[in-house]
Amino acid sequence: MPYALFDGDRQIGPGLPTEPEVWKHALRSGLISDVPVADEAGGQVLPAGYHVKEIREECCAPDPAWKLPREIS
Repeated sequence: MPYALFDGDRQIGPGLPTEPEVWKHALRSGLISDVPVADEAGGQVLPAGYHVKEIREECCAPDPAWKLPREIS
């Protein structure tokens, strides 16, 4: 599942395949000055209200009863 950056409940970054990619995007965008490291103890890295979370990609399966026309004019 992809991850994205959020401000409260609003998604403000693109959906990316991994959480580290979201952190790198936030770094390139200037939201943070350093990517957090798992073994370092630290405080809030993102601005208040911002967080990274897993998102669900919405995709729709085509209706199996739907048929393409033989010719499109």
